[in-house]
Amino acid sequence: MLNNVKTAGLMALLTLLLMAVGGALGGRGGAIFALIMAAVMNIGSYWFSDKIVIRMYKGQEVTSGMLYDVVRELCERNQMVMPKVYMIPQTTPNAFATGRNPQHAVVAATEGITRLLNREELMGVMAHELSHVRHRDILISSIVATLAGAISYMATMAQWAMLFGGFGGDDEEGGSNILVLIVTMICAPLAAMLVQMAVSRSREFVADQGGAKMCGNPHYLASALRKLESANHQQPMHDVNDATAHMFIVNPLSGKGLQSLFSTHPPMDERVRRLEEMA
Repeated sequence: MLNNVKTAGLMALLTLLLMAVGGALGGRGGAIFALIMAAVMNIGSYWFSDKIVIRMYKGQEVTSGMLYDVVRELCERNQMVMPKVYMIPQTTPNAFATGRNPQHAVVAATEGITRLLNREELMGVMAHELSHVRHRDILISSIVATLAGAISYMATMAQWAMLFGGFGGDDEEGGSNILVLIVTMICAPLAAMLVQMAVSRSREFVADQGGAKMCGNPHYLASALRKLESANHQQPMHDVNDATAHMFIVNPLSGKGLQSLFSTHPPMDERVRRLEEMA
């Protein structure tokens, strides 16, 4: 319950950030426009998040094979609706879940994950993703990604407004507006990223715990996480949209310089330690 309250508060903060950026760009009218845009984007995320993300990563639906069989076994064992299962054509091992609710969910894994993990470890990973589905984290993740992306986009608009003198008024007012724009385009995306990190980290621990219970052995997931972390450090995923990085079970941006300092995922040592304590 506390985690849900925290998540709702952070999502509200993202909406307020979006309104603040809109206000910096266009005053009260800009703030109202940003609020309307947030509502439209949230509705779009609710209905189309699975299609958008799967298309982004060129996923192909599978109805047989080890990945499909593992997901089906977990769903039968835990009395869950079977989600659609997709394979992502990337060699770097990783996985994610998306969709608006457990009845319209999608779980996806890269081709590389089936080569790296054994069946028990793959079961731990997919149990983690199904835990996200059960707790409706997939919808939360999609909305957070949409809002964070909108804030970054509007901050970019602020840069163009500053470069081309998008604000009129006298010199004093114009100088004040430029200062607001500078602060907005620097602080808003950073704040959005920090909120996105906070939401993602809090949900990952819950999904680890739920996934360990669903697959029946915390060691399955702990072992898989160690392998996935190492593989993604050695060969980070290519063509990853930063706004969706938090959806993956391990950070797909690992190893990309300073981005590792702003990881959307909890420290791997802490995740593994908690799982081992459960065992």
